[in-house]
Amino acid sequence: MKKQQLTVLAAILLASVSAVPNAAIAAALKEVTICIFDPLGTNGPAYANTREHMLEARRWGLDAKLKVFPDERVVAEELKAGQCDGAAVTTLRAKQFNKFVGSLDAIGAVPDNQHLKAVLNALVDPKMAHLMVEGQYEIAGIAPLGAAYVMVRDRAINSVETAAGKKVAVFDWDRSQAKMVSQMGAQPVPSDITNFASKFNNGQVDIIAAPAVAFKPLEIYRGMGDKGGVYRFPLAMITASLVIRKDAFPPGVAQQLREFINSKIDIAFEIIAREEKNIDAKYWMDLSAADKVKYVEMMRLARIQITKDGDYHPNMMRLLKRVRCRVKPDAAECSLTDE
Repeated sequence: MKKQQLTVLAAILLASVSAVPNAAIAAALKEVTICIFDPLGTNGPAYANTREHMLEARRWGLDAKLKVFPDERVVAEELKAGQCDGAAVTTLRAKQFNKFVGSLDAIGAVPDNQHLKAVLNALVDPKMAHLMVEGQYEIAGIAPLGAAYVMVRDRAINSVETAAGKKVAVFDWDRSQAKMVSQMGAQPVPSDITNFASKFNNGQVDIIAAPAVAFKPLEIYRGMGDKGGVYRFPLAMITASLVIRKDAFPPGVAQQLREFINSKIDIAFEIIAREEKNIDAKYWMDLSAADKVKYVEMMRLARIQITKDGDYHPNMMRLLKRVRCRVKPDAAECSLTDE
């Protein structure tokens, strides 16, 4: 059971790549190589699921060969080196290939699933296709992975003030995370998707942010013991992206992939909701209404500064604000013009 849980996150990301229906059967197949992140390698269910559905991908005229890696960093490097034509990675990691889409997971910018669904629907509009391309790379699909929640080893860490001086795991390749943690007065500890949970579990860091789909597979509960907890307050909505080398795919396929992957997001939301319910109720903690207002404003100001520093794409920030104000037009930020 644990092995199946371990690849829930990868399965959400990769199932989207596996089957793409099309009424027109291509006369000739175009061979492409997709790099896959699966912690269990070729023994993992995500890899097996993708392989099983490659016959469907052939209906697009694609013959997809799969390469699987347990390390997401390696997947990105293989894509850059031209060893793969496509790569399934977190959108945070995809920012190096497309800054616009890579800014989607900005802190506090997408409050919940309702907002995320509206954003993803907007991004699959053919009018947005030009923003999916940056240089030789194109984003061919985005899938939800769930809200990133603050997880602490000690419930006494219940405010920005009590977090001061504490050690926080941040991805060493995402400067925006380190900046945010430093602004809080906490100490950023460079980490990666392969080790951030183990650092939390063995006490090297006091605080992490992670989606619920990582809680049981990475055994984060071990780091919490009897004193830790999970704050029911999303820092960001984490997503995954399929990045392709656009010249390696037939014209129009990337848009079709984006639309197909987006058509499956409700399935991803169901998986995520199930994993959130699977976190023991004893770990969940709620912020007061006043604290929520304070932290929403703090994250807004952080986004503005991080955008000025060049780490978030201003066009994405404007799009996300438009969506937020469409969903909640009475929000205080909707009367402001600084983001």
